[in-house]
Amino acid sequence: MHRVEHIMGLPISLRIEGGGKGGGESGGEGEGSGSEAVVAADQVFAWLREVDARFSPFLPDSEVSRLDRGELAADRLSPDLVEVLDLCERYRVESGGAFQVRLPGRGLDPCAMVKGWAVQRAADLLRARGVTTFCLNAGGDVVSAGRPWRVGVRHPERADRLCAVLEITDGAVATSGRYERGDHILDGRSGRPATGLLSLTVVASSLTEADATATAAFAMGAEGVDWAAAREGCEVFAVDAERRVLRTPGFPVAAV
Repeated sequence: MHRVEHIMGLPISLRIEGGGKGGGESGGEGEGSGSEAVVAADQVFAWLREVDARFSPFLPDSEVSRLDRGELAADRLSPDLVEVLDLCERYRVESGGAFQVRLPGRGLDPCAMVKGWAVQRAADLLRARGVTTFCLNAGGDVVSAGRPWRVGVRHPERADRLCAVLEITDGAVATSGRYERGDHILDGRSGRPATGLLSLTVVASSLTEADATATAAFAMGAEGVDWAAAREGCEVFAVDAERRVLRTPGFPVAAV
């Protein structure tokens, strides 16, 4: 089965092969229309819509907006928001302040953490329902399981081209770049747009790690490539501002 919905301002697609619990073994592409798979997909998209409603800084009644206005005390926050804020603080510290969700003159905006965290949680929901073979794609950031899945990395300057094709099994890949939304990633140390890289892709065991690491490393600029590559379990592919390609040895490029 294959389903696409527009949530959190981006297209999110889910492809499931085989059924869920009681659905039999994984089959070929396009299979998996069993009732368990449908229920699992319903749960995934319901969860992502819930996350958007609760964590969006653009919705005045979201938990994030209420916290930012001082309407919620720290001991009244949901466990999910506490977890997200703790992760934000962890990456702020580990990136030397480049990853920042509270920039001067701006409100609290944890979106750089929320997407990867929420989509990884959605993948965990699928596994809990017994779905073992799937590909969940949130605007190009991907969690896959069950078999090798090919994931394209868009060329940072040519929308009609790929600069790499990966093969991912039971892992996640995330890319940060300037090509979709311009200079939207800010270096928290200076408050200015990060311009040292054109794009940076991270492969990791979870999308929480891959997405946050890609964002933090991109914010750090050229130094972020080595920082991301040094993180345990992370493989990196980057194109810098001089259009040089940098890649760690274990980056899972698909065989031709």
